[in-house]
Amino acid sequence: MLPRSIQSAILFCVATIVATLLPTHHAVAEDKLTMKTYTYKKVGDLEIKADVYRTGDETIRPVVVWIHGGALINGHRAGVSERVKNWAIDSGYAFVSIDYRLAPETQLPEIIQDVEDAFTWLRKEGPALLKIDPERIVVTGGSAGGYLTLVTGYRVNPRPNALVAFWGYGDLVGDWYSQPSPHPRHHTTKLSREEAFKQVSGPPVSDSRERVGNGGAFYQHCRQHGIWPESVSGWNPHTEPQRFYPFMPLKNVTADYPPTLLIHGTADTDVPFEQSVLMADEFKKHAAPHQLIAVPEAEHGLAGGDAALIESAYAKAFAFLTQQLEK
Repeated sequence: MLPRSIQSAILFCVATIVATLLPTHHAVAEDKLTMKTYTYKKVGDLEIKADVYRTGDETIRPVVVWIHGGALINGHRAGVSERVKNWAIDSGYAFVSIDYRLAPETQLPEIIQDVEDAFTWLRKEGPALLKIDPERIVVTGGSAGGYLTLVTGYRVNPRPNALVAFWGYGDLVGDWYSQPSPHPRHHTTKLSREEAFKQVSGPPVSDSRERVGNGGAFYQHCRQHGIWPESVSGWNPHTEPQRFYPFMPLKNVTADYPPTLLIHGTADTDVPFEQSVLMADEFKKHAAPHQLIAVPEAEHGLAGGDAALIESAYAKAFAFLTQQLEK
């Protein structure tokens, strides 16, 4: 029998080849779509929630998990990709979008713990409560959600069946995050250090809509001064980078990593395209099945990219995920 990594690589290639042959959407039962919110974890008085979208029947369905972005500082479970959600529902899958506690009120290890606990909840409670198949789970997310998607590839056990990271990253200590950003997008708001940290001085939150202060302005301050890594972890990336390594996908790739698709714009000034290139290089080094789809001249979120190339990238992603869920 072929090794698992070679089997996965073959399946990955097949998914890519048939991408243009599969429709973007598939027929789904005509049962009414429902969305229910569940608390998957409670820390003190803070409820950490997940939204579950699925048709209202008793069919056990595979799961597409979405993890929102926002630099680990902002965002919430309602911030989903409509493309991904619609594809998942139209394909007959359950779609789950999770919250997690946000930085800097909560620090990096606890954020990752929330993500791990979300998958434990899905596998433990999912079959009876949500009517989902815990053996068929894929993970998707954009930006910081792409980073967390990659994190699930080695910190969630059992590992997900496959990952799609949209404009994500695997490095937390590089110059792109630990040095001041020159990009205009990070200089639209100017606050003093005292003003910036005042924005995030309240109690822990897992939904930025519930934060009293302006998390976006705090993020801008972090990028202007190159202090994002230390702000979200409490560790100095220049003097103790090794403390970040357990939380960095770039340092944790093995041949057993789930098949992974990376999608990134080459002109991204928020998360550099190089971040996906670095991950692809690590996957190649360890013979882990993967593909990197570059969208030329596209900014963060693929803004400004060629529409046809963007459609093609999503079609390939959906064909890949279908292949992994249906095998």
